[in-house]
Amino acid sequence: MNALNSIPISYYLMFCSMLFCIGVIGVLIKRNALVILMSVELMINSINLLLAAFSAYSNDPAGQIFVFFIMVVAAAEVAIGLAIIVLIYKTTHSIDIDVLNKLKW
Repeated sequence: MNALNSIPISYYLMFCSMLFCIGVIGVLIKRNALVILMSVELMINSINLLLAAFSAYSNDPAGQIFVFFIMVVAAAEVAIGLAIIVLIYKTTHSIDIDVLNKLKW
């Protein structure tokens, strides 16, 4: 029995659900683009943790391989998101998403 199986899966489910809810609240409430990007990453990481926990409990490495690919896509998303935020900051001198209405045609 490995160390991961000594913790009940319901604890992982509750913890990941709380992390995901914190990320959703951050996306819905905050107006700063960087905080929104970090909240999205928190949601993705909570899903990855839960997927890895389910994979370890079922002794199937496919879930952990899938987590690796999700992390690669998330890293690319962060790189593109930060580049977009830098360009928006150069244009508007703010990263507040309410200022982005000025970018409409």
